[in-house]
Amino acid sequence: MRQLVFVHGRAQENKDSVALKAEWIEAWEEGLAKSGLTLPIAEHDVRFPYYGDTLFDLAGGTSADQAAQIIVRGTETDDDEKRFVRAVIAQIQEKVGITDAQLIAIGGEEVVQRGPLNWEWLQTFLKAVDRHVPHGSGSSIALFTHDVYQYLKNTAIRGTIDNGVAAAIKPGVETVVVSHSLGTVVAYNLLRQLGQARGWNIPLFVTLGSPLAVTEIRNTLKPIAQPTCVPRWINAMDNRDVVALYPLDTRHFAINPPGFVIENRTDIRNRTRNRHGIAGYLDDPWVAAQIHAALTA
Repeated sequence: MRQLVFVHGRAQENKDSVALKAEWIEAWEEGLAKSGLTLPIAEHDVRFPYYGDTLFDLAGGTSADQAAQIIVRGTETDDDEKRFVRAVIAQIQEKVGITDAQLIAIGGEEVVQRGPLNWEWLQTFLKAVDRHVPHGSGSSIALFTHDVYQYLKNTAIRGTIDNGVAAAIKPGVETVVVSHSLGTVVAYNLLRQLGQARGWNIPLFVTLGSPLAVTEIRNTLKPIAQPTCVPRWINAMDNRDVVALYPLDTRHFAINPPGFVIENRTDIRNRTRNRHGIAGYLDDPWVAAQIHAALTA
């Protein structure tokens, strides 16, 4: 019997891990039902390593609103994080198409002329997201970049999260790994670094709403290589999702060996308000059926 491991993303602090797992399974069941399918494995064979409180506590333990304000002001971030945040935000601006005219209307021409290196520009941009991006949230973008940075650059945070997620994968047991958002970064990093050494057997790796192709994230993870324990990788995204900026294709996420191809599906219509929620990916009939097929092969 194969197992399934779900790897969640950020903003899951102070939640019940059992209830979260149930929400993921329920969304997957909805997607399966659209193809006349049912759960192919027992719920106890679905593992849900929870690290939401760990990330929250290690990253400072402030509320979402407080954390967003700290990030926007840049008062408690080092120079490298400031550089990282600015680079990610610049790519998001390009993707969502916010214009200088829209920024000027909010922050004034002087702020826009200073450009992304100025924190007032960043504040203006995040306000523009709230105003001009349907269902967008500037605070959520700020928090997302902060949490990804903390995972990538803070060895204490990364080690604690990695240990928790790795414990859910049993050596030698065929395990389908389905990850979302920040969880795709965690899962990819783990499978690439530890998969072969720990004897993991991952017949299918699924990334949903993944930011892996964002330049700063990709560059931090270099060299980009196929996890040797993964023969097949599916990446699904809604092109309106401002976290999943680009597909994991040869242009945005060139992977070695060159013959290994990540299967990208970019026409998902995520029904959740921000187009990024996990429920809107797992209840997609194609995504749900691919996971089902991998568990029953």
